[in-house]
Amino acid sequence: MRIAEPTVERLVQYIRYLERCREAGKRVISSQEIGDGLGIKASQVRKDLSYFGEIGKRGVGYNVEKLYGHLNTIFAPPKTWKIAMIGIGNLGEALLGYKAFESDKFRIVALFDIDPAKIGRKIHGIPCYDVVDMPQVLNDEGVEVLIITTPSSAAQDVVDKATESVPIKGILNFAPTTLVVPEHIILYNVDIFVELEKLLFYIKLKEMGGNIWG
Repeated sequence: MRIAEPTVERLVQYIRYLERCREAGKRVISSQEIGDGLGIKASQVRKDLSYFGEIGKRGVGYNVEKLYGHLNTIFAPPKTWKIAMIGIGNLGEALLGYKAFESDKFRIVALFDIDPAKIGRKIHGIPCYDVVDMPQVLNDEGVEVLIITTPSSAAQDVVDKATESVPIKGILNFAPTTLVVPEHIILYNVDIFVELEKLLFYIKLKEMGGNIWG
């Protein structure tokens, strides 16, 4: 079964929202409540969840614990993914301090930078290595996923070094540049500038009543 990328993104949002509901002690929730909480139409919530069979009951809603467990099982990895982050500047450090990076689904096991002040230290409890040592460390640690937070000018070079002798399976790229990677690697780009431009466009569209031509 193939699920569209926007659907996968929403399912991840549902998991995070249900986690907050569990922590608040909520036991039953409706598609309308989930939709209202996330700014998504209730009909879309029901459609997304229908991919996995009848989970809730019409007129009753969804059991929070069961729905959370069901979605978590679907997204559960076959193992704990080992991740390395390359480029520990302001963005890298900010991401490391983000609570969502505390997960039993993955673990950041190594950091890489060229700054002598960072190399050899632990940052947020994770050892930071010289980029020169990257292939050896990645292999030793069994890293399969990379997060790239370097300047755009350095991103392609570090990706080339990291992938030439290491079985990397996926890359999450925050560097504002287009990367070329081997065919077997799944690449996801997070361009904050593009996301901001999209936001501003939709604000403009809303203010103009949906007519962009004036």
